This record gives sequence, structure tokens and C-alpha cells, in this order.
Amino acid sequence: MQKISYSEALAQIVHEDPRYDEQAYLFIREALDYTIGRLEKPSEGPGRHVSGVELLEGIRDFALEQFGPMAFRVLSHWGVLSSEDIGEMVFNLVGKGILGKTERDSRDDFAGGYDFTEAFCDPFRSKRLSKKQATIDSSRSS
Repeated sequence: MQKISYSEALAQIVHEDPRYDEQAYLFIREALDYTIGRLEKPSEGPGRHVSGVELLEGIRDFALEQFGPMAFRVLSHWGVLSSEDIGEMVFNLVGKGILGKTERDSRDDFAGGYDFTEAFCDPFRSKRLSKKQATIDSSRSS
């Protein structure tokens, strides 16, 4: 059996599971590289495995760095609306041999990782807006 290229595998994934844009898969791959670069490397042997939680954190940080206040909108445009979506994409990549996994890795590692609004919108909300909302909330409870 001949191994297919990365671009061929990606085209197959998008054809088989059209929920997510091809750009989202390219972003996941870049975010994985970004995450690996931030982790401590072992002094010898192969690189260390990245867990689902570590990848989610790396994806969040990379998206905020790359897209700033547009991160939520970009990810949504690509069909990525939750950490579970990220897990689905990762396992689509695993299924085509693009990414590896251990016997302990599962889609459940991505379940409930973080709320996308909190992760990608809240860092850019104005402190002034927060104070105004607190005032409104306070007046409603009185």
C-alpha cells in the first residue's frame, strides 16, 4: 500500500467529513507545532507526546496570537465551534496517519475543554464594558 501525501490525505478528510474547512486542519497542524515548541523537550530520544489538554491550550494561545479579536470568528467560519470539534479534527488526522496517538488518547480528552466564547472573546472585552455590566447586574438584583 502506497502512502498518500499530506495534501491528498487532507482532501480525503474534507471530502469524508465536510464539517470543517481545510484551513482549520492546516491551522491545527500549525498549532500542534506551536504547542510542541512551548513544551519541555526530553534530553534524549523522540519528542514527547502532546496530550489533548496540552493541545487545546496550545490551540487557544496560538489562535489568540494569530487572529487576536477575530479568533472566534475565524474558527467559527471554519466550522470549529467547540473543543469537541477540535477532537474530531485531531482524530480525523489520526485516522489518515497524519498524526499519531497512544492507546490512552481518545476523543473524550477534548470534551468540555473550554467554552469558545470565554476562550476567544473574553480576553478582548473592554474592562469598561465589564464594569458597566456589573452595574447593570447590581441594579437588577436590588
